[in-house]
Amino acid sequence: MSEKDDKPENRLRKELPEEVPAEAPEGDGATPEVVEEAPEEKEPALTGRQRLVNGLWPPRVTRAQLIVAVLLFGLGFGLAIQVASNSASDSALRGARQEDLVRILDELDDRTQRLDDEKQGLEKQRQELENSSDQAEEARKQTIEKERQLGILAGTVAAQGPGITMTIEDAKGAVEADSLLDTIQELRAAGAEAIQVNGVRVVASTYFTDSGKSVTVDGNKINAPYRFKVIGKPADLEPALNIPGGVVQTLEKEQATVTVERSNKIVVDALRAAKQPDYARSSSQ
Repeated sequence: MSEKDDKPENRLRKELPEEVPAEAPEGDGATPEVVEEAPEEKEPALTGRQRLVNGLWPPRVTRAQLIVAVLLFGLGFGLAIQVASNSASDSALRGARQEDLVRILDELDDRTQRLDDEKQGLEKQRQELENSSDQAEEARKQTIEKERQLGILAGTVAAQGPGITMTIEDAKGAVEADSLLDTIQELRAAGAEAIQVNGVRVVASTYFTDSGKSVTVDGNKINAPYRFKVIGKPADLEPALNIPGGVVQTLEKEQATVTVERSNKIVVDALRAAKQPDYARSSSQ
């Protein structure tokens, strides 16, 4: 071994593997192939209609929206009933004769006149109290008159005046309590001031119930024929009973016979005992 080979650098070079030259790419002047990644697929753009559908369905209902929907439904249902009721009333009026329509208008005018008269009477009383030199005496007179009027309405005193007598013949027992109650309500609306049915005084608390083929009024059993004594303006009371679709026509559909007679003097003498209220007291005490 020569001294040249014994040098450290020469020994290290012998121990290392020989350098391997890098292989040239195939093909003259070819560049390394680059793998391109596939572009991500983009979602298709939505149209305005599709966005609207996606926003509305599936529905997202909150509690407030549910309450509003229920209220709107109730309002719409009530309006539908009101429209149907008005349509039925309009249909009845369209089928009425001209003289019936004139009678209905006259009845409305009479009710308006009665209310105006009552208003004027109250204003007159107020003026008399304000202008009277002896206001205490005037107040006492008006109190006595008011007590008499209230006694007539309460049925504690007898009454007489112009009015009508209405008789309902019911041979088949088809007339029920609700028909008689409708008659009372119609008479009151027409201005009746005192009513008596088969010896029973009708007051604000009067009630009718069915009792077999008879009717009970405030616990008193009455039988047909049913006779109504009514004090009021005859020109208002009789037309109110004979309007199209009114009391007389309804009772005649039940195969009852109705007669109405006017009179200048009707006596209502059936009385009701004055009832002392259990709890109500005058606020002036």
